Amino acid sequence: MRMAAPLMALRAGHSALAVGLLLSLFALTQVFLALPAGRYADRNGFRRPIGFSVVLASTGAALAVVFPIFPVLCLSALMTGGAVGVAAISLQRHVGRSAQNNTELKRMFSWLSIGPALSNFIGPLSAGLLIDLGGFRLAFFVLACLPLMTWLWVRHTVKLPPVLLPPGEEKGRAWDLLREPMMRRLMLVNWLLSSCWDVHTFVVPVLGHERGLSASAIGAILGGFALAATAVRVALPLLATHLHEWVVVTTAMLSTAVLFAIYPFMHDALTMALCSALLGISLGSVQPMIMSTLHQITPESRHGEALGFRMMAINGSSVVMPLLFGSAGAVLGVSLVFWTVGAGVALGARSAWRLRPPAHKA
Repeated sequence: MRMAAPLMALRAGHSALAVGLLLSLFALTQVFLALPAGRYADRNGFRRPIGFSVVLASTGAALAVVFPIFPVLCLSALMTGGAVGVAAISLQRHVGRSAQNNTELKRMFSWLSIGPALSNFIGPLSAGLLIDLGGFRLAFFVLACLPLMTWLWVRHTVKLPPVLLPPGEEKGRAWDLLREPMMRRLMLVNWLLSSCWDVHTFVVPVLGHERGLSASAIGAILGGFALAATAVRVALPLLATHLHEWVVVTTAMLSTAVLFAIYPFMHDALTMALCSALLGISLGSVQPMIMSTLHQITPESRHGEALGFRMMAINGSSVVMPLLFGSAGAVLGVSLVFWTVGAGVALGARSAWRLRPPAHKA
């Protein structure tokens, strides 16, 4: 949907500003729905939130089939984006609760993270083929069917027992989670690394254009990033027993800082593709470790709420940061954007190292 809807808007003659607004709507709903969705998942488990997400996503895509006009595309973006956010929180909470120990947490979240990585590669490709084959309405119709297939797979999922609060304990507000130092560090680290993902996606096309690279070369550079992120997530489950979350995240932050420092000096497609693939390995390794740590440092009764808080922060950043990068790049140049974000990530590595649980500290 994130590829097909903006492309339809462009072909209908809408401006780049309108397309930018349309893209931001996919993340906007998740900012406001994340916390309520997390609390709802804590109360109702897995299948009910997923059922609502299926209805919301299928309806949103189907509306674009019936009324393929810009205002309806905006509504479809809000509905499908929100549905994906609610489903992701419910799924992550369920998987986290299903794990029996820390090693299983890392392994299961590594497997789970392969799905989004693959969909980022296969989804736009499939949508593009469907558009060329039968037009936008065919693409939106097939997209409307995908959530229904999801429901067929998850409707018989074993329901986990509800998590009850200890006697005399009341559930606090979501912002109370930030009173814990470990949670604050985790949110800072997650935000920095998410910003790196955003800045790479945003700046590489600009940098490639400055270097005179073709559109296919720029697409191949970004595609190499996605494939490398997928590959490292395939490898992580096999290595989960030997990995510590804080070591992987700290290493990823320092590696990303180095790669951001040298990226602007790469002037041809081959060296840029190499940097992009190395960044994909570095940033692709992070999410499973972040999710594993999050489940370890938050109470079981508030896992959904913590996941919603994390999603709200990341999507809020995804709405704001591209505007900030664009403004800074226009004034200071894209190279300085790379170096500034890289310096911030390097400074944040200390917070990542301090995510060590007490049992592992000297």
